[in-house]
Amino acid sequence: MNMDGLTLYGLASVSLMLLFYALEGHSTWFVLAFAVSCVMASIYGFMQGAWPFGLVEAVWSLVALRRWWLRRGDEITSKQTANH
Repeated sequence: MNMDGLTLYGLASVSLMLLFYALEGHSTWFVLAFAVSCVMASIYGFMQGAWPFGLVEAVWSLVALRRWWLRRGDEITSKQTANH
């Protein structure tokens, strides 16, 4: 099997998505990393010519970014409450 650079990039992107999704419960930073890996997978989809995949991954990146933003806010609020 011969893999070109684009295929390796896609494999890395999707592998990182899986890894960071599995680790999301440990830190909000993994949620952000998942969002970034979704962007990477979206870029791969568009570059490979599979625009539906690229579009879906772009939407997933926005969903993950929103989850990161909300969880980050919850963390900040809970730290401020604990300090008072």
